[in-house]
Amino acid sequence: MPLLEVKNIEKRFGGLKAISNLSFTVEENVVFSIIGPNGAGKTTLFNVLTNIYKPTSGSIFFRGTEITNLPPFRIARLGVSRTFQNLQVFLNMNTLENVMVGCHLRSKSGLIASALRLPSVIREEKQVRAMALEALEFCGLDEFANRPASSLPYGILKKLEIARSLAAKPKLLLMDEPAAGLNDTETAELCQLIKRIRDSGITVVLVEHNMSLVMEISQEVLVLNYGQLLAQGPPGEIQKNPEVIAAYLGEE
Repeated sequence: MPLLEVKNIEKRFGGLKAISNLSFTVEENVVFSIIGPNGAGKTTLFNVLTNIYKPTSGSIFFRGTEITNLPPFRIARLGVSRTFQNLQVFLNMNTLENVMVGCHLRSKSGLIASALRLPSVIREEKQVRAMALEALEFCGLDEFANRPASSLPYGILKKLEIARSLAAKPKLLLMDEPAAGLNDTETAELCQLIKRIRDSGITVVLVEHNMSLVMEISQEVLVLNYGQLLAQGPPGEIQKNPEVIAAYLGEE
């Protein structure tokens, strides 16, 4: 059974068909990259997979369970986390607090128990703090735990968003252009971090424009063009595919 199965997904915005009859599967413990020119439908696909956008038609299965019509919080609770193309960080919190937000799906305390500061709430807060610190350490950010997020450089904020996603203990992590805006050193560090995430047992589906990064870390690459599947296969095959070259560089 594949970890993620997408069957004949279509997404329309009025008369615009952003994704057209798209089907693919993602196996466990791989880095699966989705590439394509600007406007190909990559971020739209992520929004459909997490039901931020409801698909016009088609079905999505995660670990054999259909998630097509589930609300985003239930999809996250099943084990799907994501990062965003534009940073979604709470700048009024410190680094640790940002990551603790990612643990909320694993907390069970209700409003009344929290207001009364019952012993169970205090124990749970300690557990959440420990999970957040573990995610920070995994991403190499433990030294920034008490720093205000507003004081951190862009490259660290990118890692912070990844750490928060990992704190939710996902089985599948969707990463939307994590290398955007990073310099060469930061990109190299990101590459190693994604490999560690995969090696820890978390499957990564990556949308990315940095082809060097994609070709180094991916086991499978899917190419979108105008919302349609143009090609799919190992990185070496995709690099040599004439249709992919034409979509990126144009034809004479």
